[in-house]
Amino acid sequence: MFNMKEIKKIHFIGVGGIGMSALARFFLHEGKEVSGSDRELSKITEALANEGVEVLSPQQAENITKDIDLVVYTMAVNEKSEGYVELLKARELGIESVSYFEALGAVANEYYLIAVAGTHGKTTTTAMLTDILEQAELDPTAIIGSLRAKTGSNFRAGKSKYAVVEACEYKRDFLSLQPDVLVITNVEFEHVDYYKDLADVQSAFRELALKVPETGVVIADTSDAKVLPVLKEISAKVIDYKDKIDLSLKLHQPGVHNQTNAAAASAAATFVGVDKEVIKQALENFSGTWRRFEYKGTFMGEKGGRVPVYDDYGHHPTEILATINGTRELYNKHKTTVVFQSHTYSRTSELFDDFVEALSKADCVILLPIYAAREENTSDVSSEKLSQAIEKAGGQATAVSSPEEAIEEVLKNTPTNGVVVTMGAGDMTSEVAEGLVGN
Repeated sequence: MFNMKEIKKIHFIGVGGIGMSALARFFLHEGKEVSGSDRELSKITEALANEGVEVLSPQQAENITKDIDLVVYTMAVNEKSEGYVELLKARELGIESVSYFEALGAVANEYYLIAVAGTHGKTTTTAMLTDILEQAELDPTAIIGSLRAKTGSNFRAGKSKYAVVEACEYKRDFLSLQPDVLVITNVEFEHVDYYKDLADVQSAFRELALKVPETGVVIADTSDAKVLPVLKEISAKVIDYKDKIDLSLKLHQPGVHNQTNAAAASAAATFVGVDKEVIKQALENFSGTWRRFEYKGTFMGEKGGRVPVYDDYGHHPTEILATINGTRELYNKHKTTVVFQSHTYSRTSELFDDFVEALSKADCVILLPIYAAREENTSDVSSEKLSQAIEKAGGQATAVSSPEEAIEEVLKNTPTNGVVVTMGAGDMTSEVAEGLVGN
C-alpha cells in the first residue's frame, strides 16, 4: 500500500462521488496536489474546484499523466464505465491504483478509528457522532456519506487522534478498515446484486466485528435477531445502544429511526468519554445532512396554501417506511405524497413485495422509471408493475415516464394540506424536489 509521505500528486476517478469527494478533501488538507475526473460536473465537483481540486471532464486517458503518484478509483468503475480508460492508462504507466475503500483504510487506520456501519442510518449516525465529538472539543477527522447541513461538507479536518468514518458493506468494502470502535446500526438483506442472502450480509459484518480489538467495542442492538449472528463470540466488548435511547431528546429529525441513530451515536461518544450533557446538547442542535429528510422548500397548493417538500435518499423498503412514518409524525394531519425512483432492477425485483408494503403506506405514490445504474433488466421488473401491485394492496400509485411528468402529477393531485417527499436515486433531487419548489 502507498506511503503517504511519498505521495505528492493524487488523481481520483469519479471524484464527484460522495465518499470520493470527502477523501479528495482529506488529501487536499494534507497538502497533496489533487485532481479528479467525472463523467458529469455537479455541485460537488464545483465545490471541489473552488477548494483547489483540479476537476476534469470528460473522463479520458489524457487525464492521467506521468507525474501522478497515486490513482484512487470509485467502486463504480468497470469495463463499461467512462472512467475505465483512465484506470487502464494508470496501470500502463505503472502508477499505483487503489479503490476508494483501500485508500480510506490506508489513511483512517492510522487514527483511533470509529467506524459506523449498517444497512440503514449510518450516514446520519456518522454525522451525529461527528457533531458530538466536535461539541466535546475532541477535534475529530471525519469522512461522512453525505454533506453535513451545518458545514455543507462531507469532510471534517481534525487534529486529534480520533477519526469517524462511514463504513459501507457493498462488496465487503468496509473490510479495509480496522476500527477501534464499531457501530452497527442494523443488518438487513441489501445490495442484492452482490450478496446471496441475509446470511451472506451477516458474514461480512461479522468479519468486520472480528477486526475490533479486545480493548475496543462493538455497539449494536443486541435484541435484533438479524444482528446477533454478527456478534457471536467476538473478542471485543459489546454495548447495546438501546440503553441510550432518550425519548426526551428534542431532535430536529422526526421518526423512531432517528432516535435509534442518536442512541447509537450517544453510546459511541460515551465509550470515548464524552459527558452526557454535551451529547444531549449536540444531538438537539444537530441540523441533519443532505438528502436525509432534507427540507427543500414549498410550492403553491391547489387552493393557495404552500405545500412543503422534503428530499430523502431512502432506497430500501425499511428506509422508505421509516421516512413515511417520520413524515406522518411531523405532519400528522397532512396527506403524504411520495415521489419514488427505485435504484437498480435487482433490488426492485428481489425486494418487490417489501417495496409494495412500504410504499402503500403513503397516501399517494408517483413512480419514476427504475434507475438502472450498472445493470441490465433481466427480471422484467418495472415501475408500472410496482404501481399495479401498490394499487392491488390498497394504495394509490401512478407510474410516470419523466421528472417533468412527475411534477405535473404532484401539482395536479397534492392537496393544500399535503406534504411531498421525493425519495430514491437518479436525478430526484435536482429534477423533481428542486423543480417543485417555487412553483
